[in-house]
Amino acid sequence: MRDNGIEPKIIEYLKDTPTTEEFQRLAKMLGKKPSEFIRQGESLFKDNNVKEILNDDTAMFKALNQLPKIMERPIVVKGEKAVLGRPPENVLELL
Repeated sequence: MRDNGIEPKIIEYLKDTPTTEEFQRLAKMLGKKPSEFIRQGESLFKDNNVKEILNDDTAMFKALNQLPKIMERPIVVKGEKAVLGRPPENVLELL
């Protein structure tokens, strides 16, 4: 991003965990359900039985707030649009 003259705002999600409402907004900006931007391989996902609530968006937003490490990252936001930063080429969609 910096190579394209854009200075990113970095949110340290472990220090400043997004609220459930902020996760809802991110999901809308991504155009994804919360189950589509979580890390199912993360031990916290497995240890907390998050798989059981994958189809319950409300419960998933709460889980993301309580267990932010399960969130796929980075998420890059520009205006009202967001993309997952993996693979990095996804970010080019915002430029």
